[in-house]
Amino acid sequence: MVLSPTPGPVIVQDADFYVHEFFPVDFFGTTVHITTTHICTVIVVAVIMIVTLILRHGFFKAEREGKMTTVSTLVEMGVDALTHFVEDSMGKKGAKKYINYIGVLFMYIFFCNTSGIFGLRPPTADYGTTLCLALITWLMIMYADIRYNKWNMVKDLFQPFPLFFPMNVISMFSTPLSMSLRLFGNVLGGTVLMALYYGMLPWFAKLGIPAALHVYFDIFSGAIQTYVFCMLTVTFVSSKRGDMEV
Repeated sequence: MVLSPTPGPVIVQDADFYVHEFFPVDFFGTTVHITTTHICTVIVVAVIMIVTLILRHGFFKAEREGKMTTVSTLVEMGVDALTHFVEDSMGKKGAKKYINYIGVLFMYIFFCNTSGIFGLRPPTADYGTTLCLALITWLMIMYADIRYNKWNMVKDLFQPFPLFFPMNVISMFSTPLSMSLRLFGNVLGGTVLMALYYGMLPWFAKLGIPAALHVYFDIFSGAIQTYVFCMLTVTFVSSKRGDMEV
């Protein structure tokens, strides 16, 4: 496909930002496909596991030898930053219950968001991925609400006036939608813009300039969206816990 010489939609062969289907799989009588998202997700998870094992080995090696190394320093800085981030909203007791989930969530979303630098299609540019992440967070929010507020959870739906009940119910169930759409929209927007840049401009315009665009769309924007998603998770869960176990 080439640029259309006549007025109408412009189609470029290299401007590819779609999710493609590769291998059909029979799943209980239904044919499903291994897609771009599945493949990129497996790659991202594998990279996270490799990086984690390398950091773990470097940290314990430095601890055994009784000396500080670059790896051990980075690990301690990362753990301290994560601990302070969660404790500021949940307190020390609350942080112990959720810090592992927040840490894994942060690493997974960040690696997914920045995978575009290496030519992958970010898994978080697929709404199926972001919706699943948001639903997991929403279930944690509902669990905290039921556990700590019990019947007050139902009473809160009628606050400040009974007429607000429909809006409060909509607000409750809109949380996973807003969280998933925010992450999905921002990551997909960067993916589409980068694909259009690579597909529509001549080769000499692709020298050097894409590096700055990747820094913004993949690293800067990816880090911001990771922080926002994790911050919303911590804030929503801690708001349902109230002042308990802080």
